[in-house]
Amino acid sequence: MQTQMNISPVKKEGSLFFYKFIKNKMALAGFAILGVILVCSLFAPFLTSYDPTRTNIGQQFQAPSALHWFGTDEVGRDIFSRVLYGSRLSLGIGITVVVSAGTIGTFLGTISGYLGGKVDQVIMRIMDMVLAFPTLILAMALAAALGPNLLNAMIAIAIVKIPVYVRLARGETLALREKLFVQAAVTFGIPSWRIIARHIVPNAISPVVIQVTLDIGDAILMVATLGFLGLGAQPPTPEWGAMISIGWKYLLDYWWYPTFPGLALFLASGALNLIGDGIRDILDPKSSR
Repeated sequence: MQTQMNISPVKKEGSLFFYKFIKNKMALAGFAILGVILVCSLFAPFLTSYDPTRTNIGQQFQAPSALHWFGTDEVGRDIFSRVLYGSRLSLGIGITVVVSAGTIGTFLGTISGYLGGKVDQVIMRIMDMVLAFPTLILAMALAAALGPNLLNAMIAIAIVKIPVYVRLARGETLALREKLFVQAAVTFGIPSWRIIARHIVPNAISPVVIQVTLDIGDAILMVATLGFLGLGAQPPTPEWGAMISIGWKYLLDYWWYPTFPGLALFLASGALNLIGDGIRDILDPKSSR
């Protein structure tokens, strides 16, 4: 009896989450697809012997074969190796951008919701200004203003993603600050920063985590879109969007050039959306069936 009572609630919640996750077939499918992509990206040097940026004019536009599984591009680079190394870049950028936006947005949202008053007004009016523009259009404008390179594209996407997390965190904070345990902490004179860090953020983080998992796929697509428009990764960087940007011109004659990077982009974004939907169903009681 004593042993049963000492079982950690965290372990129980973790086991329950794992059980629900493995029962969600769509989430498992997404996790399997993403796992294959991650393994291939990590072991890219062992899966291909070709340098993704090395040119070989004598091998240009070679069709898929045993020598070049995905064929070659206009300057003889192996497309299979470029897709593998590009997965590192695209996935890494998508995760970095969304986690950065989620962290900054959660911080601003909890501060805004808890303090209220002028602080809340200033933060939310700035967020409303950002939300007034279509997300992709604003990201394109910011990337163009900052300069066409990968870092500026990441900054632009992070900026347009922040308001979503600010609103989520603020809404949760407004509800939490009226709870009895928060009011008790205020009564005991605990500093505001400590109340936010110890009581508000841990209880407001669930919807933010759900949104992060759903937004990673969208961020990868936005990075690819900016790369397609010439505002993201610049040649010869092996990034999926940049590859598609050049490859679509040769689609009718050399179908493999844009097809394989596009397929990798489709699978990665689809897998992340499936995982995000599964986590949302588990963590959000309102969306559970």
